[in-house]
Amino acid sequence: MSEIENIFICQRCGFCCHGETTVSLDENDQRQMVQCLNLDREEVTSKYWRITGTIVQMQTVEGHCIFYSQGCLVHAGRPWRCRQWPLHPSILDDEMNFHIIAESCPGIRAEIGYEEFCRILRRIMADTAKVSC
Repeated sequence: MSEIENIFICQRCGFCCHGETTVSLDENDQRQMVQCLNLDREEVTSKYWRITGTIVQMQTVEGHCIFYSQGCLVHAGRPWRCRQWPLHPSILDDEMNFHIIAESCPGIRAEIGYEEFCRILRRIMADTAKVSC
């Protein structure tokens, strides 16, 4: 079992893909998505993104991300925020946030408890920071 699997195993339930809002896309997210879809940027922009001022987000359709259909259609090119979720640093600062996220995400291994979850997540985040430097 990997370090991440000690605290989270994605069940691909799609709960995190549902809602009337979606994540913002930074420039790298946009490039990855264009490449993953193998379309030109203009077509991706018109078909899949919602742009408000300088904010670029994926569109929502019928209460979920436009790319959700019994799983993520752009999984390889999904935004960094989607890759990160639900192992969000905000869990480390707020036990209530941990419980709220755990209630909505069946992949969170809440049975290990908040303190152990945070200890492992801090170690994962420290290891990730070392690799990205």
